Amino acid sequence: MTDNLTGETHRPGRIEVVCGSMFSGKTEELIRRMRRAVFAKQRVEIFKPSIDTRYSDEEVVSHDRHAIVSTPIDSSGQILLLAGDIDVVGIDEAQFFDEGLVRVCNELANRGVRVIVAGLDMDYRGAPFGPIPALCAIADEVTKVHAICVRCGALAYVSHRTVKNSRRVLLGETQEYEPLCRDCYQKALCEENSNDTTDRRP
Repeated sequence: MTDNLTGETHRPGRIEVVCGSMFSGKTEELIRRMRRAVFAKQRVEIFKPSIDTRYSDEEVVSHDRHAIVSTPIDSSGQILLLAGDIDVVGIDEAQFFDEGLVRVCNELANRGVRVIVAGLDMDYRGAPFGPIPALCAIADEVTKVHAICVRCGALAYVSHRTVKNSRRVLLGETQEYEPLCRDCYQKALCEENSNDTTDRRP
C-alpha cells in the first residue's frame, strides 16, 4: 500500500481519460481516483459543467449516488484560473465542454498536473462527442469502460435515447437512455424507422 501511495504522490503530469457509454461507471472511476489522490495527501480540485444539475448543483454524483464536492463552471478556460497550486484536476462530463478543453488539459499536464477526465465518447447517435475524441488522442492513458446492454447482456456500445428528441444535449437517466450493444442498437434503429414509417401512413 505504501508503494501505491508513493506512486500517487510522485506521479508526473499526465492526462488520463475514462470514457464509455452512460451507466458504464465513468464518474464512479473518476471519484475513486480522486479519493485515492486525497488519501495520498495531494491537493485536488474537481470541475463539472454547470449545466449538469441532475443530482446536485455542487457535487459530482455517480449513478450509484456516490458523490464528491466539485466546482461547476461554464467554460474550459475557467479551469486554468481556478486550478492554481493543484496536484490533481478531475473533470466530469467533459463531453459538454468546449473544444478548448484539449488545450487546457495539455497545459495543465505540461505544468506537472495529473488530469483525470471522464465523459461520453459518443452521443446517442453513435457520433464522437465534444472534445473527448481529441483528448483520447493526446492522453497518456485511456480507459474505456462498458455498461451492460439491457436487451441481451453483452457489453454496451452506445447510449440509446428512448425518447423522441433530436437535441444533441439532453440530460437524462434511465427514463431517457438505455445502454445497448452494437447489434441491439442497430435493431433498435430499425424498429424506430419502421414505427416512423407506420405513423406516417394515411
